[in-house]
Order: sequence, then C-alpha cells, then structure tokens
Amino acid sequence: MLIDDSFDVCFASPLERSKRTAEIIWDNREEEVITDMDLREIDLYSFQGLLKHEGKAKFGETFRQWQVDPANFNIDGHYPVRELWDRARNCWDKILEHEGRSVLVVAHNAVNQALVSTAIGLGTEYFRVLLQSNCGVSVLDFTPRIEGGSPFVCLDRLNQTPNSPVGGSSGGRKTSKRIILVCHGFTQNNAEASNPLSGDKSMNMLGVIQSQKIAELLLDTKVSSIISSPKKACVETANAISRVQEAADSLGADSAPRYVEMKQTENLDVENILQKSNKDTSVIPPFQLGWLSGFEDTVLSEVWEQSEEAWRYLLKELSSDDEADRVVVVVGDPSINIALMVHCLNLSKEWMGSFHLDSGSISIVDFPDGPAGKGVIRCINYTAHLGRWSIPITRTIENDEALKM
Repeated sequence: MLIDDSFDVCFASPLERSKRTAEIIWDNREEEVITDMDLREIDLYSFQGLLKHEGKAKFGETFRQWQVDPANFNIDGHYPVRELWDRARNCWDKILEHEGRSVLVVAHNAVNQALVSTAIGLGTEYFRVLLQSNCGVSVLDFTPRIEGGSPFVCLDRLNQTPNSPVGGSSGGRKTSKRIILVCHGFTQNNAEASNPLSGDKSMNMLGVIQSQKIAELLLDTKVSSIISSPKKACVETANAISRVQEAADSLGADSAPRYVEMKQTENLDVENILQKSNKDTSVIPPFQLGWLSGFEDTVLSEVWEQSEEAWRYLLKELSSDDEADRVVVVVGDPSINIALMVHCLNLSKEWMGSFHLDSGSISIVDFPDGPAGKGVIRCINYTAHLGRWSIPITRTIENDEALKM
C-alpha cells in the first residue's frame, strides 16, 4: 500500500512487532530506524497480560471504568490514557524537530490514537473514537503558518487499511448501525478533484470509474438506504451504488435481491453557500489544507447550520425501527462530508478546516451503542479501493512547505 510513497526518516516503537513492521516498510535504506520509548503501547500496569474475563473477575468496577470511561481510568495510582497523551505530545516535539519532511511513524493502536488526537488538538475523551487497526495508515499534514507559531495541522486520512474497512475483520467494537460518507467521483470541470466546488456537473470518465469502485467496495455490505445531495455527480454516484446493491444476488454476494431506498435532501448541498465566499475557488488549494480552510466565518457559519440539520436527519434515518442492522450511505461533496464528521465528533465549526477528503473516498462512522451514543470513526478519506486511480498517501510535496506524517 505504501510502495509508491517515499519517506525521509522513520520513527518506531522499540517493541518487536513495531520494529519489524518498520523494517519491512523501510526496506534496505541506509538510514537507521529511530526507536523511541514514548512510542511504546499504553501501559496498563496491573492489567498487563490479563485476558478480558480475567480483568473483569479480578478488578470488578475498576475494569468497568476502563471499558466505559478510559480517560479517567485509574489503576495503581496511574491514569494510563492521560500518560499516553503526554507521551504522544513528547513524541511530536521530537518528530517535528527532525529535518525530514515526510516522516514514517510506526507504533501501536493506542499510541497512534493519541498521536493523531494530540496532533489535531483532541483530548483524552477521544480515546477509542478514532479507530486504528493493524497495518492501518493515518496521514497528518503540518503546514507552517505565515505569522509563525504552531503549524496548521490537517488530518489527511485516518486508518487506511490493506483490507476492506466495511468488513468485520478490521477491529473495533461490533455495531449494527453505520453511516458511510461517500464523496462523489470526479466531475467534468474537476479533472484533478482538487476544487471542492465542482458545480452541478456530471462525472467524467474517471468519476464513473471511481463510483463503480465505490459500489464494488460496498458490495459485501447490505445497504439500507442511500441519501444524496441533488447535485448531478452525487446522484450519479448514488445510482451506481444502488445498481450494484440491487444486483448483488446475481453477482453471488447473497441469495436474495436487495431493495435499497433512495432519497435526496437539499441539506447535503452546501455549494450555493460556499459560492458566496470571496475565496477564489478556481484556484486549487494546497492539498495539505482542509477543504474548508480559508472561507469567511459567515460562510462557515451558514454551512455549519445547514450541516447540523443534515446530521440530525441522518441520525433519524439511522434510528429507523424497521431493521436491527442499518447501514446508511450518504453521498455528497467533500465540504458537507467534512462538516458531518465534525458534528459526529461533537466539535465546533472552527474544526472544519482540520480535515481533508478526496473525490471517490469513503469515511465510515460506527454507532456501537446506537444512534444516540458516541460515533466511532472507523476511517476517514479511505481510497485504497480506487487502486491506480487513487492519490498516493504521501503525495509529492515538492515546492511546498508541508510536513507529512
């Protein structure tokens, strides 16, 4: 998955499974892998080495706190998650001081959660919210600010795995309720998919291929409903997914035809709002910036209000009582999908510039405790299904100042 990507330096946990993974990716480069004790896995003290049923039997209420409130979990006089967040912050100080501009960091599930969260400014309450799977790749862009100070940080993608993110083998808690956010394929005036405002245009040939790849990725998931923006590219992408879903029986995915409910909602179309901006949307923004960075506060506020209505609508759709398992596919452009993820994370509109999405990507939100519970982000900006038509994970950073992790 990283074969076409290049790195200047590699940091790794000293634990053997992480070191070996780093060595395989790093291959035969002359530079040595830099090991750092702060990248080791979370320390659970007396819990270490216990199976779940053993921890429950031995520690009772303390084990329950680890399950339901890990941010405040205390054992042997320690707060493991808080200590983990402190270690992650220390790691960033060392990593960002290094001269390398494209940095590979190989560590573990919990510490990678902490690294992603601390980089974009999320606290310990987000432990177990941003999923990290075995061999999952997450990418962060650090861009210096003109006025100096801390760099602008954008989460380019989260947890891109070699295996399909819609399967049951990629980790995380079991769930019967899921929202899959789909970004429509490339459009006629958007061949590079770098401008979030593509107009109400049909997809070009590349977009058609991307939409088919999305449909194939979702083939093994029984989609309950597809909700799209009324924009042409969104409707075309939704129709491609629907056709493959309803033909699943003849494709051998299951034995019965699937009926997929199709809906459109104006709440998923924010392009008219963004076009009010003074920002020159014909100029491709640097890839390392989120789609919504640089828009005026009044414009972002209007997008935020409309996306809040859309998010409530989607949660209501997910709460339908007609089936226990419910998967809702949402097709929009990167701007609205980013806003929806920010609502899911219970953040404010100022965070909308901290995430990046590409055309043809999917992002998955699970609700293991139901739609009224906390959403768990399984992946953001997943593009591995696009194969040769996807954008390399690290992309070239020649002639710009971004530092990629």
